[in-house]
Formats: sequence, structure tokens, C-alpha cells
Amino acid sequence: MTASDLPPRLGSLTFHGPLSGDRAGRMVARLAAASPATVLDIGCGWGELLLRVLESAPGATGVGLDVNAEDLARGRGLAKERGLADRVEFVAESALGTARGPVDVVLCLGAGQALCDPGQPYDPGVVLRELRRLVRPGGRVVLGEGFWERLPSEAELAAMWPGARADDHLELGPLVDLAVESGFRPAWIESASSEEWEEFESGYRHDTELWLAAHPDHPLAAETRERVDGQRSSWVNGYRNVLGITYLTLVPVART
Repeated sequence: MTASDLPPRLGSLTFHGPLSGDRAGRMVARLAAASPATVLDIGCGWGELLLRVLESAPGATGVGLDVNAEDLARGRGLAKERGLADRVEFVAESALGTARGPVDVVLCLGAGQALCDPGQPYDPGVVLRELRRLVRPGGRVVLGEGFWERLPSEAELAAMWPGARADDHLELGPLVDLAVESGFRPAWIESASSEEWEEFESGYRHDTELWLAAHPDHPLAAETRERVDGQRSSWVNGYRNVLGITYLTLVPVART
């Protein structure tokens, strides 16, 4: 069995999250206006937002950290295609306790877990304190973080990911308050729209669904169907219109 026989992975996504090109463009423009020289992307995947920041901030350099070799290779390819290979480094490296800061811009979109001890419960306070450590005075952090749009019912929790609990996320107000308590001012607060979620969720599975329709008897079809059906069900029967993601552009408060 060759690699071409396997189901494709995430080929229909521009960003690995519910983020539209229009929203990303506005976000990048705000970051570039601060004239950053250094950018760090935590859990970068293939680094699409990182590359767009570098395109809009001439002379800036960037580092993307991730542990997925396939995504990192895709990022290197995109950087080469766009003439950015000499200004960005994609590194197969854990971000836990990273010494790669402080920098002018830190991106952490849906990857806060990369900054937390995997042996401990997920804690957005730990994430925010780490981001505060990694950003320079006057710099910017963009944090993409999940939040409950409303508290989920027991039935909705049961339909989500295994072991889903009501305390897995905060609501938006307490999350923003926690950012302030962690030494930031929230310069911009925005949340993914229903359309952005649908584009992401459908795009996440699109190529694999097409593959399954064309290869129903493939040796990997049964396990792939089970995985994809579970992913889709957890969204449509569980967290759809319950789980949100906010993009917080945060500015560190000057230390006195």
C-alpha cells in the first residue's frame, strides 16, 4: 500500500481552524501596523497566518513550532512558493517551556495545550501566563481559544469528545477577565461566525468524505468511516452552536 492509497488529510483547509480569509486579513493588518520584527507561532501547523504576517511585515522573521512533521513540511513548501523561506523556520519542537521568546508577536490559535503540562488539566490561565512571558513589551499576542457560547446540556456533552465536561472551557466574559488578570489589555475581541465554523468543519472532512465515497471497500475504509463519522457527530450533535472560538488580540501591560 502506497501513500497515495491513503485518505487525504486537510487538503481543503487554508487555516487549521474556523478562520476566514477576510478575518485573517484584518487581524494581520492590525499586527503589521505595530511593525513587528520577530514572530513566534505556537502549534503552527502549516503556518498560514504566520506566513501572512511575514508578507505584511517586510523584514520580519518568524518561527513556527509544531510536532506534526507533515504539517511542517507543508509550511516549508508554502514558504518557498511565496519567497519567504529565508525569513521563516518551521521547527519540529515542543512549545512546553520554550525559550524561543520574547518576541514581538506570538500567535497561538487553538494550540494552548502546547503550552500546558500534558499531565495536568488544561488551564487557560497557564496558557495566558506563558504567552505573557513570551511577548516583548509593546508586542502583540493573538490567542485563539475555545469558549462556551452557552453552558452545554448533559446530552450535548455526551455527544462531544470523549470525557467532555462543562468545565473544559470558560464562557467568553470570564476568559477575557482572565486575560486581564494575566497582565494583558484586550485590544481586540472577536469570535468565529457560524459560517466560519461550517467552512472549517466541512473542509476538515471534505477530502476524506470524497475518498470514502470512492473507496468503500478499501482496507482502511472501515476504520476511516468510524473516525470521520465520530468527528462529524461530535460537531452536529454536540458542540455545534455551543462551543465558540474567540480570537483575542492582547497587548501586555507595561511592568513597573
